[in-house]
Amino acid sequence: MGKATEWQANFTFEVSEFIRERTSPPYLHRLASYSFYNPRRKDWDSEWKQGFAEPQFYQQVNWELDALDKATHIIMYLEPGTQSPISLLELGLQAKSGKLLVVCPEGFWRKGNVDVVCNRYGILQFNTLSLAASYLANQILKG
Repeated sequence: MGKATEWQANFTFEVSEFIRERTSPPYLHRLASYSFYNPRRKDWDSEWKQGFAEPQFYQQVNWELDALDKATHIIMYLEPGTQSPISLLELGLQAKSGKLLVVCPEGFWRKGNVDVVCNRYGILQFNTLSLAASYLANQILKG
């Protein structure tokens, strides 16, 4: 809804730096075998009508759902000061997938709900994006 920071590029960079700092060149290929899907697009137009009749909107939503299905890990950042309705929808859709890593700091307006869902479905939660990046980097290094 336009309030969240654009954290995805920084997160990806942090994961790569974590791996680079802890490995020798032979292991860097592990990072190269990963794809990071970022749903943000520079040409997004908030005036697009949300529905089947708007081809760009329809295409974007389907691209995001396909990326969630393909992903081995899904990083979700629920930033304080935002409401993140689509992220909450995706949390519900993916709760049983075993792929979620959720960052939901104090101050997110529905943190209690997120905590209960994560607890119920065994979803890993982190207090910061840096902790989630470190965890994901370690998963990549384990191969």
